[in-house]
Amino acid sequence: MAEERDFLPVNIAVLTVSDTRDLAEDRSGETLVARLVEAGHRLADRRIARDEQAEIVAILRDWIADPGVDVVISTGGTGLTGRDVTVEAHQSVYEKEITAFAVVFTLVSHGKIGTSAVQSRACAGVAGGTYLFALPGSPGACRDAWDEILRVQLDYRHRPCNFVEILPRLEEHRRRK
Repeated sequence: MAEERDFLPVNIAVLTVSDTRDLAEDRSGETLVARLVEAGHRLADRRIARDEQAEIVAILRDWIADPGVDVVISTGGTGLTGRDVTVEAHQSVYEKEITAFAVVFTLVSHGKIGTSAVQSRACAGVAGGTYLFALPGSPGACRDAWDEILRVQLDYRHRPCNFVEILPRLEEHRRRK
């Protein structure tokens, strides 16, 4: 018989990358906040950053260094235009990239928007014991990523494996002697 597990909430920070939105107009960020709270997780922080790589990196590094943040989800800036620098910002702080996240997100997106899914550069990685996910800026993409991937992987009860159960081990290399 399978072991029953209790739900373990994690602390999630949400970053919206946009040159034009503020919190009142941030539908994608609000979509993520509503879903993570509904799932039982805690909102650790929420910010908006301009499409400037240095600004995004500074916020990511702040949250990576904060023991009160387990997961960062950003929305926006993952496209192909000249102002889209979120992916570059994320990748510059990753210690390890979670390459399968982009593949699974593309599969989920393809089922919803067809070949337009190729225009997304959603990505994920780990740094300083913190998970980092970069999602496209549309509420639909945020819903798809949360509902189809993150909700499940951020649930400690999910089998055969999930992100939460290995969270304490993300920095075990720093403890080796």
